Amino acid sequence: MFLLRDIAPADLDDLQRAAVHLDSVNLPDDRASLAAIIERSRASFAEELPVADRCFVFVATDGAGGPVLGSSMIFAQHGSRRAPHIFFDVLDEERYSETLDLHFAHRVLRIGYNYKGLTEIGGLVLRPELRGHAERLGRSLSYIRFVYLARHRALFRDEVLSELMPPLEPDGTSLLWESLGRRFTGLSYQEADRLSQTNKEFIRALFPQDPLYVTLLPPHVQELIGQVGPDTRGVEKMLRAIGFSYASRIDPFDGGPHFHAPTDDITVVRATTTGRVADGAGPEPTAPRRPVLVARERPAWPRFVAVRVEARWPVTPEPGGPIDLPDEARRALDVVSGDEVAVLGF
Repeated sequence: MFLLRDIAPADLDDLQRAAVHLDSVNLPDDRASLAAIIERSRASFAEELPVADRCFVFVATDGAGGPVLGSSMIFAQHGSRRAPHIFFDVLDEERYSETLDLHFAHRVLRIGYNYKGLTEIGGLVLRPELRGHAERLGRSLSYIRFVYLARHRALFRDEVLSELMPPLEPDGTSLLWESLGRRFTGLSYQEADRLSQTNKEFIRALFPQDPLYVTLLPPHVQELIGQVGPDTRGVEKMLRAIGFSYASRIDPFDGGPHFHAPTDDITVVRATTTGRVADGAGPEPTAPRRPVLVARERPAWPRFVAVRVEARWPVTPEPGGPIDLPDEARRALDVVSGDEVAVLGF
């Protein structure tokens, strides 16, 4: 049985082995950065940080003491007055000349800033050999974030953002950055990416504030704007299925699309409910056994643990109603009859 839980300092080596397969801003293949992310997550679960600074990292392991197989993250607030969320709006503009009887439709990029902040999900990575696993481990890693969000709704914003990876060159280069960002900053994509993790002032200072016409970019670069990379299409499909949509916004560095959803409209947030571990009687005998994600919270590490199991759980459950868990799941969660758990049906 795979166990999902909050990350711990001892997971650093395993997390770095997983980060190699993503190497994004949120989960870089850099040991010092990953150690800082782990510490931030620990302090977030322990409520030692201001809410706006909290970042929660979840990992999947092969059993209670097994290695980390993948991760996912949720940032309570991305964007503030000192460090705004920055993006390009992708707009349509039409022009017509009556004299020439010519009509043109242009795509335009306009830089934008969000100072009030939104919640962001990211850092979703699973070791390649486990993708497509029968236990749907990747989906469990993604959904566990929404279970936690539903249980702690007051910590999070009213909109959730997901920045998807676009197509990149084999060496990780962004063709959009080479055609646009480098011309205004003089930095390579990797240099700008690293700097933006701690300081975004250079973007506001050096990027053009006037609209940019996509027509002026090479055709093969134009085609990349808002496109989802091949390794991220499964994530796009999953996000769309639970209520996310393309925001007509892209990352100003690499052109990756931004997907968003109102927090309370996300299907898996709405569907997360509570149950109580059943005693010997259990739920009604007619209740089917079906796959569910079951989580519980603890006062000490691991503070949030979850498993995906087949449990007897009504299709239309009453909040707080009994859920019949297999013995293996009870042991993994360290629960007894009567304990409250969070439940999300698959």
